[in-house]
Amino acid sequence: MEKRYKIFARVGVRNIISFNARPAKKKDVDIAEESAEIKVPRDDELKIPDKMPYILVIIDELADLMQTAPADVETAIARITQMARAAGIHIIVATQTPRADVITGVIKANIPSRIAFQVASKIDSRVILDENGADRLLGQGDMLYLPPSTSRLIRAQGVLVTDQEIHRIVEFVSAQSPPAFDQSMHEKLEAASTGTDDVTEEDEELVEKCLEIIRQEKRASTSLLQRRLRLGYTRAARIVDILEQRGILGPGEGAKPREILVDLDAAV
Repeated sequence: MEKRYKIFARVGVRNIISFNARPAKKKDVDIAEESAEIKVPRDDELKIPDKMPYILVIIDELADLMQTAPADVETAIARITQMARAAGIHIIVATQTPRADVITGVIKANIPSRIAFQVASKIDSRVILDENGADRLLGQGDMLYLPPSTSRLIRAQGVLVTDQEIHRIVEFVSAQSPPAFDQSMHEKLEAASTGTDDVTEEDEELVEKCLEIIRQEKRASTSLLQRRLRLGYTRAARIVDILEQRGILGPGEGAKPREILVDLDAAV
């Protein structure tokens, strides 16, 4: 997104529509390769493409992300929805768990256009649409649509999309441009899942905060640290593993809190 805004500033346009509608120029500027890895470059490294494609970000199950890193996910969705439309980046967020801790107020405030299929209760309907109605739908694609800039619901029928149609759509989209993956992101994800060998200074600061919470609560669990420090599951579990490795906490026993093996009050 930020790379696109830098390109807009260089060319002198406000949005993707103006960028793609500008008259073609001579080939006196570097053209970005379609397969180039997306980075935020310095101004002198910008490559100006002839046209800029639209990007659609799809989150298939928001609840899974909100359980892992709620603060980061909420901030990222808010930033994309607030700033990315002019850059040609749009987002579709879906969930089968319409709870208030999944579809937060910040997320709802930044996604004015919503669709609700049949839900189990009036509460679920209000979480999605801010009013009742989705609990009385008939299923089988029966839905309520809330357009932007209005509070009037529109009832509609969703179409059935077969597996064969989905495969054809995916093949068509895949043929438009070769895939481009950010390898550094994969390396970070792999590093996050490989034990606790390399403890950073940031980890040490977080360990101290977690120890203080454990001392106050007289109990220790991954969910407790997630809730008190608004950590993602992976990070909270990593800190718990570090504390276990150092002999401060006992091994996990299912859903039970970890045993505290040292007197934290005496250590203060």
